[in-house]
Amino acid sequence: MLKTVLSISGRPGLFKLVSQGKNMLIVESIGTGKRTPAYAHDKVISLGDIAIYTYEEDIPLADVFESIKEKNEGKVVDIKALGGEKGIREYFATVLPDFDDERVYTNDIKKVFSWYNILVGAGFTEFKSTETVDNVEENEEK
Repeated sequence: MLKTVLSISGRPGLFKLVSQGKNMLIVESIGTGKRTPAYAHDKVISLGDIAIYTYEEDIPLADVFESIKEKNEGKVVDIKALGGEKGIREYFATVLPDFDDERVYTNDIKKVFSWYNILVGAGFTEFKSTETVDNVEENEEK
């Protein structure tokens, strides 16, 4: 599901991939619904390709969003109520206890919470793909 949700450097918010052109993507703002092009020179990142560093392995962003959803009972995270840097990092530690404290910066954590809030505000409730690995393998064999 997160493969088609994009973050574009220099533009606020998140975008949904609508179509692809020759040297551009057509994206729709999740917040406003306005469609715009994203060109080849724009830095476009799929949320499905992002992972958070932990001491053991990298955790996909979808898993982190699911943990936040469970912790917050599906509600948005009030970032300002968490306080400063220390409060934000402590709350994130309750969501993802073994995150790498040295490689995950506070700004990254704020961005994760912000993206989560945008998605929940837009009505997204499932962050993991419902298609299992077995189904993917069966389709590839056909």
